[in-house]
Amino acid sequence: MPKPIPGPSHLSRILQNLNKAPRPTLVGVKEITLTLAQRNDHFGARHFMKEDLPRIRYANPNIGIRVNKLPKTSDEAWKPELVLEFSDGRKQNFNLHNMWSSKIFQELMDTAGGDSWTRWKSERVEAGLPIVDEPPESHLRSTPKPVVGAAAVLP
Repeated sequence: MPKPIPGPSHLSRILQNLNKAPRPTLVGVKEITLTLAQRNDHFGARHFMKEDLPRIRYANPNIGIRVNKLPKTSDEAWKPELVLEFSDGRKQNFNLHNMWSSKIFQELMDTAGGDSWTRWKSERVEAGLPIVDEPPESHLRSTPKPVVGAAAVLP
């Protein structure tokens, strides 16, 4: 009996994610600081931290990246933020409140992506594709689903 061919390894899937287009090369950035709630809030910023920050680190090994996960109670109302510090000393703050991770990534790249990001955007627009992968439509629904079936008639 022949040996089954194994699927892609865990390492190859990680490398595939790190190298997926567009490559997040940042121009003139010295440090990135992300501040978000330790748990139960700031989901777009949390997803950005998990999905996009590793790609940014891989493409820009000389940029300092700090993540501050702070405890937040339900009574507090502070918002997550991203601070870019440029090589020339300038700082730019981004308010990440109610932003999807794809929008955070796009704003970061619009600010510091350079020529490669500009080329990527123009290629995507010409092809009629979204600039970055967006969340599925089911996640964007703001109105609740209509109640159907037995739940619609029960008190």
